[in-house]
Amino acid sequence: MVPLERLAEITQRFEYIEAQMAEGGGDIAKLGREYAELRPVVEGIRAYRDVLDGIENAKAMLDDPEMKELAAEELAQLEGNLPGMEEALQLALLPRDEADARPAIVEIRPGTGGEEAALFAGDLLRMYQRYAEARGWSFDVIELNQTELGGIKEVVANVRGENVFARLKYESGVHRVQRVPETESGGRIHTSAATVAVLPEAEDVDIHIDANDIRIDTMRSSGAGGQHVNTTDSAVRITHLPSGIVVTSSEKSQHRNREIAMQVLKTRLYDMERQRAHDERSADRAAQVGSGDRSERIRTYNFPQGRMSDHRINLTLYKLDQIMQGDLDETIDALTADAQAKLLAEMNG
Repeated sequence: MVPLERLAEITQRFEYIEAQMAEGGGDIAKLGREYAELRPVVEGIRAYRDVLDGIENAKAMLDDPEMKELAAEELAQLEGNLPGMEEALQLALLPRDEADARPAIVEIRPGTGGEEAALFAGDLLRMYQRYAEARGWSFDVIELNQTELGGIKEVVANVRGENVFARLKYESGVHRVQRVPETESGGRIHTSAATVAVLPEAEDVDIHIDANDIRIDTMRSSGAGGQHVNTTDSAVRITHLPSGIVVTSSEKSQHRNREIAMQVLKTRLYDMERQRAHDERSADRAAQVGSGDRSERIRTYNFPQGRMSDHRINLTLYKLDQIMQGDLDETIDALTADAQAKLLAEMNG
């Protein structure tokens, strides 16, 4: 059963925001985001209330001999619609991660496996670039260190668009690949890995950084294959002294590099705060999908068999070619549904 008091609270909040926007009061951008978020929920609530009213009316008409047959038919139809509507509303009422709508910083680094791991990290980068393109997101690489063979030592990218963090947050973890490396002449299958970290981008109100807590160094930009090679000392490295976090940015503009590096630093500090809060909440319960534990092996990409397996939800798909081309929606939808089911079970338990 859906809590009617909670539905009334949400409807009242929506109507208040609607009135505020009509009057032009408050922070219009912020109100607009909340309005857009609540609107489909309130439409569902109103439809649910209409069905409840219809059920009451149909039950009342059962006493009328002339209307009894029609009322019984309508009652059966309305009551049949009720479970689906209640489930949809329960999902809509689940506690939202306030970071879901934010842009994300995506970091990819090779793990075990040497050059093959670095090449696989490059494959993952292209997979996420194609997924972002398919969803109409922007995908800006802000730091890229490559190997001589075109693999990746480290890449940091900023992804912007609708519900970016909500869609990408389950990608954090260790991605394992099984294939014959391009660098292997013997044709033996190797296993290597790369780590992915997806962090919700911090907003200015989230993190305040004391100027005394950071050291900013400028240095000459350089990289394999001519990446970011400049004649001026434009690369920026920021060290956050209390945490030891080091961030670099190697765009051509030193001023822009400072902005980018500070944004990435704020994002990493914000992520540390989120992790600490999550660990405190989770101390007395089992870890959930999307916990952000980046040491967890989450997925295996088996090229000889054309298979991708997500170990968290026992999902296996035999369409590895499409997945590497950015076809990730089926996997992400399944992970989202699993996380929602666990939250529902927790709330109803």
